[in-house]
Amino acid sequence: MSPRGVAIPDLRQQLFDAAERVLLREGPASLTGRAITKEAKCATGLLYNHFGDLDGFLAALLLDRAARTGTGMARLPRLAGTGNVVDNLTDAAETLFAGNLLALAGLVMTRPSLIPRLGEALTDGTLHVDAGERAIAAYLRAEQEHGRIQAEADVDSLALALVGAAHQLVFTHAPDLRERMRKVATALISGVEPRD
Repeated sequence: MSPRGVAIPDLRQQLFDAAERVLLREGPASLTGRAITKEAKCATGLLYNHFGDLDGFLAALLLDRAARTGTGMARLPRLAGTGNVVDNLTDAAETLFAGNLLALAGLVMTRPSLIPRLGEALTDGTLHVDAGERAIAAYLRAEQEHGRIQAEADVDSLALALVGAAHQLVFTHAPDLRERMRKVATALISGVEPRD
């Protein structure tokens, strides 16, 4: 723990990272201020000094990770016409997995008190819960323009299916996430690739 009065660099991110580790290791019921600050190796009061209460902290964590994931997913449409479509989609799913956003979304189901705070973020445009789905759909539309996906393919439904599969794999703690996601993407894309 840091001595009293000594500033901790990047405390916000340190607390967010600690909360993610506790959540992933022990589940949402274990997310207490004490557990988070113990994991972050700082005084419990620091969390409440910066965020007011635990729900405020958890809402800020979700918004931070959603923004990070959204930034990562925004790059996907620019990959259209390059590489392999399934590889690009599998890498995009890795962005969803890496941000732990899907696991964090499950937190809302166990803490309904977060819903009003996240509702404010949805209303003011801070939170875009469908950013991954929109990025995948935009990518697939761009691939249609490159002729690598059939023009009549329903890319919005494909994007929803891919994100839904990613959610299921995360929530069920499936082993070999990347390989299983690759199989899902292959199955979906093989049905909409141009026929010779």
